[in-house]
Amino acid sequence: MTLAHDPLWPRAGAWPAIDDGGWDAAILGVPAFRTSLSPTGAHATPGAIREALHRYSPTLLGPPPLDLGEVLRVADAGDVDEPDGPAGEASVRSAVAALRERADLVVALGGDNSITYAVTQGAAAGGLITIDAHFDLRDGVSNGSPVRRLVEDGLDPRRVVQLGIADFANSVAYAQRAADLGITVVTMDDLRQRGAADVVAEALEMAGAEGGGVHLDIDVDVCDRSVAPGCPASVPGGLAAWELRALVRTVASDARVHSADIAEVDATADAPDGRTVRLAALCVLELLAGKALRKVAS
Repeated sequence: MTLAHDPLWPRAGAWPAIDDGGWDAAILGVPAFRTSLSPTGAHATPGAIREALHRYSPTLLGPPPLDLGEVLRVADAGDVDEPDGPAGEASVRSAVAALRERADLVVALGGDNSITYAVTQGAAAGGLITIDAHFDLRDGVSNGSPVRRLVEDGLDPRRVVQLGIADFANSVAYAQRAADLGITVVTMDDLRQRGAADVVAEALEMAGAEGGGVHLDIDVDVCDRSVAPGCPASVPGGLAAWELRALVRTVASDARVHSADIAEVDATADAPDGRTVRLAALCVLELLAGKALRKVAS
């Protein structure tokens, strides 16, 4: 990819490798794909997101305008090798835990949604917010099961809030499982009617109760298929790109959020213009924007 050079227009994504502490945010690739319920090339996505980041400026317009690179110290920790399976998940947990000792916010680039399980545990999060069309409460081990696995391993389901759960994308059995567990579900329709600010405020109070930090799972297939064709499970009628971006920035603006993942994008199945990967890259920048805004305000 050849991009124009302008010394007055810096590009996002040129972050150094991580070293010892003091970082505001650390990026970690988690290219899981082997347990996906749908065939996927999601292992190619972390690299594709990194490349797409260079298409963007790190500037928030404000006012006043703000350069994320001047406000935040961001590092790239590379990828976890072979993150699938028990040994891979252990490696992810260890990598995330080590990064949390050196950075206030860890952003995991998936990979399929199975990464939410190990990333949440590695971050020692006490609460979970998902932006996802699906419950992820399936039996077994797959990209459809991370929420169930986390609850079974001790995550308090009363501190799990799921935003964007969609009609015709789930089953009665899993809806009942969420209700029986005491998970808070905000459907796609409820989310749109109430608006991001109201929904996120409630979600953070529930997921952030009693400390322990909050993990944010961003499943890009919550979006409309027109903007996320590279997500195997995206459907017509999902969130608009701006709605997802607004939700991500609003959640990330809260100091209780210490980790996040961006999942379910298959870079090998994207549209020719790369729109799904570019949206995922913008979600990285929205996470950093939320972190920068709270740092400036402190």
